[in-house]
Amino acid sequence: MASSPDLQASEKPLLLIVDDDPLIADTLSFSMGQAFEVLTSHSRPHCTQLLRQLRKRPDLALVDLGLPPLPHRPDEGFALIVDLLKTAPEMKIVVLSGQSDESNARHARTLGACDFVPKPCNPADLQAVLQRALRFRALDDAQTRARKPSPLIGDSPPMQKLRAQLQQYADAPFPVLIEGESGSGKEIVASRCLHFDTPRGDKPFFALNCAAIAPTLVEPTLFGYARGAFTGATTAKAGYFEDAGDGTLFLDEIGELPLELQAKLLRVLENGEYQRVGETQKRTSRAHIVAATNRDLRKEIRAGRFRADLYHRLSVFSISVPPLRDMGDDKLLLLDHFRQIYAEQSPQPAFALSGDAEALWRRYSFPGNVRELRNIVIRLTAKYPGQRVSAAELEPELDLLDEQPPTSPSGEPSDSADGIGDAQIEAACRRLQQREPFSLDRMLGELERCYIEAALRLAHGNVSQAARLLGVNRTTLYNRMESQAKES
Repeated sequence: MASSPDLQASEKPLLLIVDDDPLIADTLSFSMGQAFEVLTSHSRPHCTQLLRQLRKRPDLALVDLGLPPLPHRPDEGFALIVDLLKTAPEMKIVVLSGQSDESNARHARTLGACDFVPKPCNPADLQAVLQRALRFRALDDAQTRARKPSPLIGDSPPMQKLRAQLQQYADAPFPVLIEGESGSGKEIVASRCLHFDTPRGDKPFFALNCAAIAPTLVEPTLFGYARGAFTGATTAKAGYFEDAGDGTLFLDEIGELPLELQAKLLRVLENGEYQRVGETQKRTSRAHIVAATNRDLRKEIRAGRFRADLYHRLSVFSISVPPLRDMGDDKLLLLDHFRQIYAEQSPQPAFALSGDAEALWRRYSFPGNVRELRNIVIRLTAKYPGQRVSAAELEPELDLLDEQPPTSPSGEPSDSADGIGDAQIEAACRRLQQREPFSLDRMLGELERCYIEAALRLAHGNVSQAARLLGVNRTTLYNRMESQAKES
């Protein structure tokens, strides 16, 4: 059931369904159509293109993990979860998949999915899961609008350092670059700490997610355009630089900005001057520029994907939002914070953690950061209202596979980060001296599989990022993954 991106105004929540099986997509569209306005997509690239055309971001997404070009693997589905949350961090994602082993469910939740439903499922049960996710989405929106004091929770040294940096930089007129992992809270730092809680708070705040908009639309959105500048430009329109006035312009995912536009942004940062598309008249921007990225822009510069001069202009002041794994007992403070919010604003009483569950909570690294922690609290609130949660009940919510120390393919711990160590050579000698048949091709295949899986895990399923980690191009990585799948 194909849906047009030019939706009419509707009071129904907007649900995005991504599944490459047309029969499943049509069935879900029909069964969910009374409660939701439904959009469907069949692949990650199509979904990305569709989102860039939408005027309104979906409230919810229902995502299958097995998507083309590798429908037998969960990688594209994992990558799509990352892409969706990069485009719309407030979106609630439910995974509906036949690839429902526990490791896939845990990793999907780590990446930011709020729930996982195995196929096949009862439509009524699925709709209940979606409605529950929608209620928690509404609570999050209400919490954001309330703008309560101190959005930064925690007393750990990294959080104290972040507060000190914000106190120093918040009122300065110079650009600020916020660096941090996905889900760590960069958007909150930008909007609350660097705008609404400063003297600029009563001025406009405009945000552009550079990953969520088609490259051809970035320039007119930022700079505006003259009448007749391009097909469809029937009237002149101001851009964000102009509309922001003396307020703040937040450029999220700045690492996604096309190179040709990086030069134009640099000119604005250097002298404040810009032109609307199709005009020769120079205009001046007074907006305070805040940018954010989860990429290492220094690596992007070395790879030729980001301008060094723009980086130095943006990072006059640089703020690093710490990952949750470095924040010690702040994990417990955040647990109490979100548990209280959802208990107060939902009909569900708060849960509690047993002693062993609290110890597990302390040890867990939360690779998905605050977003993952919040989603775990949501699920525990729904599953165990008013109950005491044991470690055995908490464990299925955590992606504990990411907690294992790396080992060599032989199972021996690696003692060299850059080359072959003595322990690895000794392990190889023992293996060759065994009487079982040995195959170098099989061993190399296992080694390749190990590194591909490691790269995909580090890249949270993003094949392009995994390919960069492995030093190959995306097509080569896809071909090797496909070859491995055939062999297995």
